[in-house]
Amino acid sequence: MRAHSRRAVLTASLAVAAGTLTRPAFAAPGATAHTSAAPDAKALSAALAGLPGTDATAALVRVGGTGGSWRGSAGVHDLASGRAADPDALFRAGSTTKVVTAAAVLRLAAQGALDLDVPVQHYLPALLGPAFEPVSVRRLLNHTSGIRAGDGWGEDFEDQYAHRFETLSPARVVASAVAKGPESAPGERQQYLNINYTVLGMLIEEVTGRSYASEAARLVLRPAGMTHTYFPGTDPRVRGPHNHGYQLVRNADGTTRFVDVTDWNQSDRFAAGDMISTAADLERLITALFRGRIVPRPQLGEMFTLPRGIADASYSAGLQRFEYGHTAYWIKSGARYGYSTALAATRDLRRTLVYSVNSTDAKGTSMNPVAERIAMAALKP
Repeated sequence: MRAHSRRAVLTASLAVAAGTLTRPAFAAPGATAHTSAAPDAKALSAALAGLPGTDATAALVRVGGTGGSWRGSAGVHDLASGRAADPDALFRAGSTTKVVTAAAVLRLAAQGALDLDVPVQHYLPALLGPAFEPVSVRRLLNHTSGIRAGDGWGEDFEDQYAHRFETLSPARVVASAVAKGPESAPGERQQYLNINYTVLGMLIEEVTGRSYASEAARLVLRPAGMTHTYFPGTDPRVRGPHNHGYQLVRNADGTTRFVDVTDWNQSDRFAAGDMISTAADLERLITALFRGRIVPRPQLGEMFTLPRGIADASYSAGLQRFEYGHTAYWIKSGARYGYSTALAATRDLRRTLVYSVNSTDAKGTSMNPVAERIAMAALKP
C-alpha cells in the first residue's frame, strides 16, 4: 500500500460542494402536521471545511426532513491525485449493516418464518454449546444475549492490516466466541457486539435456505430502492466509484504516514458490518424503513423499543436511541478502517442525516472530530 506524508494531506486540494437547500422534503404518514427548521447550510459547510486534513480525507453528507434538504461533499478522491471527492461514491458502511440485518429478521418474523421469542438454539441447535442458556432471537437483536465477542485477526491495526487479504469465516468467529462460554445470562445486561448480528446472519440463512446477501437484498435492499448497495464477501475491492480510505499510522521515530486501507477483505464482519453502500442509498433505507415500507408496523416497533429492566440500555433492534437538544433520534453508526458512517432520524422523519467520513482513525475510541462537527450541525435544534 502507498503511504503518504502529513504534508500530502494538508496540501491536497480542498473541494467543498455546498448542497442545494430544498423544501419541503418528506414526512412520515400519520406524523404530526408540523415541520422542522431548515438545515443550517452555513454550519454544515463549516463542518466540512479544512478537508482533507489529519482527521479525515473526505466527507459526504445528506441532511433531509420536512424542513428541507442539504447535500455536501468535501476532500479528495485520493491523496495521490488530489482530485475532488466523488459525492456519489460507494463506501464501506460498517455496522450500519445491522439496520439491514435487523429489518430482514423482522420481515421474516412478520412472514412467520421465525419467532422472536424462540431461542436461536431451536433454529441452530449445534451453534451454541450446553453452557449457554436459551437465547431468544430478540436478545440477539437488542444485544442482550450474553454471548462474548468473537476473535478477529488481532487487536491492533498492524495485526489486522497484515491479514487484510485473508478470509476469516463467520463460522470461525462464532466458534471462537462460543469456546469462551457466556459472559452473562440472557437479558441480564446489554453489550453491543458484532457477534449477535453474525449469529443473526446465520439464522437468516438457516430459515430461508439462501445466502444472507441474497436474502438481505430480497427483503430490504430492493424494497428500499438501494440499487447501489451490495455485500462484497471475500472480495477486498470496492466495486464502483469510491473515495479512498486511509489510516494515520505513527512511525517509530514519531513521524506519521497515511496508509491506504481501501482494499480489505471484510467477510468476517458478515451480517454485522460487511455492506458497501452510498449516502443516497442509506437515506433511502432510513426513509423507507421509518415509513413502514420495509418492516410491517407491528414488527417495526421492535426497532424503537429498548429492553426493559436493564440500566442504561440504549440499543433496540438494529438502532440506538440518542437524545440531543430534547429531541430523540434513532441512529446507527459504523466504522471500518478508512471509513466512518452514520445514519440518524427522528421517528417521524422531521430530520434525517446520513454521512460517510473517510476517517483516518475510524476504529479509534472517540468520535471522529469531522463526524462530530457534521452531526452537531445537522441535528442541532
